Amino acid sequence: MDLKQIKLIIDLMKRSDLTEFAVEEEGFKLKICRNNNGTPFVATGGGSLHPHGVGGDPLPSAGAPAASTAPATAATPSDEEGIIYVKSPMVGTFYRSPSPESKSFVEIGSKIVENSVVCIVEAMKIMNEIQSEIKGTIVECLIENGQPVEYGQKLFKVKQG
Repeated sequence: MDLKQIKLIIDLMKRSDLTEFAVEEEGFKLKICRNNNGTPFVATGGGSLHPHGVGGDPLPSAGAPAASTAPATAATPSDEEGIIYVKSPMVGTFYRSPSPESKSFVEIGSKIVENSVVCIVEAMKIMNEIQSEIKGTIVECLIENGQPVEYGQKLFKVKQG
């Protein structure tokens, strides 16, 4: 199951009364549940998301968080010429750095390329490194550190190039 299929399932849940969805494939489990405010959240087991679909490495137990890598959702063009957005591929909590003592992955003016880690989104006690799918320069961070993010929410404004 790839990221596009997961996005389609989440969109379907948003448009229907479906409150829970679970699937299990060879070495991979996915469970999506709607929380109290109606927003779906994703829990995976048996694999981590990465740019080419689902990996085979098992996720750690809930007591031992570790980083997995998820690509940002497809960059979205804006009305401004040459400006695009890095969006969140999941629901969770946004962090600009790997730990409170560490410097941010990116700052305003930082150059990024495809697969550059730009932030972390914590979901279900799993720290998911969010990678850029675009090349450019960070113009603005659109969300505060430690704030909740929604699926598809704009995280960074990027000047392409």
